[in-house]
This record gives sequence, structure tokens and C-alpha cells, in this order.
Amino acid sequence: MAATSDERPRARSPREVERDDARWRAYDWRLVPGVPRAPLMNMALDEVLTLRVGRGERPPTLRIWGWSGRCVVLGRFQSVRNEVNEVAAAEHGVELVRRISGGGAMFIEPEGAITYSIYAPEAMVTGLSFPESYAFFDAWVVDALRELGVDAWYAPLNDITSTGGKVGGAAQARRGGAVLHHTTMAYQMNIPLMLQVLRIGQEKLSDKGMRSAEKRVGPLRQQTELPRETIIRHFVDRFRARYGLADDDVMADELTEAERLVRERFRTREWIYFLP
Repeated sequence: MAATSDERPRARSPREVERDDARWRAYDWRLVPGVPRAPLMNMALDEVLTLRVGRGERPPTLRIWGWSGRCVVLGRFQSVRNEVNEVAAAEHGVELVRRISGGGAMFIEPEGAITYSIYAPEAMVTGLSFPESYAFFDAWVVDALRELGVDAWYAPLNDITSTGGKVGGAAQARRGGAVLHHTTMAYQMNIPLMLQVLRIGQEKLSDKGMRSAEKRVGPLRQQTELPRETIIRHFVDRFRARYGLADDDVMADELTEAERLVRERFRTREWIYFLP
């Protein structure tokens, strides 16, 4: 995880908060709950649901991710050899996948991360700069973290940090009239394995390197002492209370389309090794 700024941004005024909340309340939001899915399916669903929202075939949606196995998720334009020790990944059963958004590599274990995607019409961020859109899409979860006792704030361009360390990071992609914004937060960290699988510097396996990683990141289990599902439920409840949120699920035809994309693109060597 990259280092973040310790400088807190200026707090939004009540008028700014109300203005931003009005953007959210202009839409009828749907919730896709977290169920364990293969990493490749999570990648494909992001594209399917983004395009569906862009075409007006699905309402704006909040999707909580579930993971069925360990993986490294590469950003769209990252090099495999620069980011991943493939031998170590194979030894530990860590799958390699590539997402459609930019940003950095993430090491994921099913119970170690909290990930959500927001699929919104591009009109929702009209008038906002690209950096402003990152802060806009994550402001609600920063507020929810503060309600849990985490002294959190947004750190440009795309991080959520706190006095206890970095909490998580976001990435975006814009497709077919819609915005995909997804955020992954560390719940708990298997630092020894992460440092074997990710190439994050020559000191990655040293005690000094491990202490450095621990200092930079503040997993939510450590900061809240709450179960992962309790934190996720709090996030969903706060979103629902603030903006409205109707229960939904991935439709059968959306799953079929995602399965096709897995076969035809996301599983292919051409996609995964887009940059070797």
C-alpha cells in the first residue's frame, strides 16, 4: 500500500454536505449483498454492472464484495513482473487477476478485506473534477468509520487514512455513461504472506520491512476490535439511512454475461499479462 498524506483536508461545511447528499438522493439505490465469489467473477461483475447502469438497465447500485479465495488484484496498467512474485503466489494458492480500473496491486484474503463497488450514472459527478469525485464517493464511508471510533479522513488522490494508519484505497473507471468507484479496506493483514507475494521493495522480507508495513497500514480489526460483518453491516446501514437503499441481487442474465466475460477476457493470458 502506498504512503498517504498525514495532512487532514478542510472539513466540509454543512452546506457542502447537504449539496453532496442531494446528489446521492437524486437516485434510487440498490444493494447487492456480499456473497463469496471467485476473484475473476468479481472483476467481470464490475464491468457488467457498470455498463448496465450506464445503459439505464439497472438502477445505481452499491455492491459489497465477497471473496472465495486468495488473490492479487492488479490495476489495469500494472506490470505483472514488477508487482508480483509469481513463484510465491503459486506456492500459496494465490490467484492473479486484473481489474478494469487503474491504481495499485492489492493482496486479498477472503476475511482480510472489505471491498465495495459503487455503480453510478456519470451525470452524478457532473461539475466535479476527477480528484473531487474520489473524495465525493468515499465521504459517506469516512463518516461511517468515524462513527465506529476510527479517526479517519480522505487523503488525495484515492486513500482513506487515519491516525492509526492507512485504512484503504480506491480506484475508478468510466464506461458507457457510468462511473465505477470501488474501495478496498484492510480488515486484518497477513503481512508475512503479503510481503512474499507482492514485490514492494528489497526489504520486503526483512523485519524492518515488516515493521514498516505494519506502521503504514491500520487494519480495521485492530482499530475497532469489531467483527468484519459488524463493520460491513454498519456501512450498509449508514448508506441506507443517509441515501436510501433497496435490497437487490445480481440478476441471472448479469451473471451469465459476467461468466462469458471471464471466459473470453478476464481469464485469458492476454488480459492478465496485458503488461507482462
